[in-house]
Amino acid sequence: MSSSNKALSLSFDNLDTLLSAYMPFLEYGGVFVPTRDRFELGQRVFLLLSLPGSNDLMPVSGRVAWVSPAGMSGRRLPGIGVHFDPGESGLCATIEALLGERLAEPHMSYTL
Repeated sequence: MSSSNKALSLSFDNLDTLLSAYMPFLEYGGVFVPTRDRFELGQRVFLLLSLPGSNDLMPVSGRVAWVSPAGMSGRRLPGIGVHFDPGESGLCATIEALLGERLAEPHMSYTL
């Protein structure tokens, strides 16, 4: 792995946290990943993702779509938005099936 690629681990313990982090508005879906590490827009990222109700870690690849740096105004957590690669469409379907109708309801979000 080159120094420009980074791997992060992210576990969602419950549906509320997953709902707050999921980004359905991105073409291939994505998630907010809390981190204080520095990332650049477009940087490749590899995630080991665990969804609620599962102990399995799924390898997921994507690119940084936006950055919320530490010390940013407001109460946003520092972290990055990771836009899943096109090949991760099965993951999006799984997440959206888990969240179901909750996606259409108003909710707290770590994202934009």
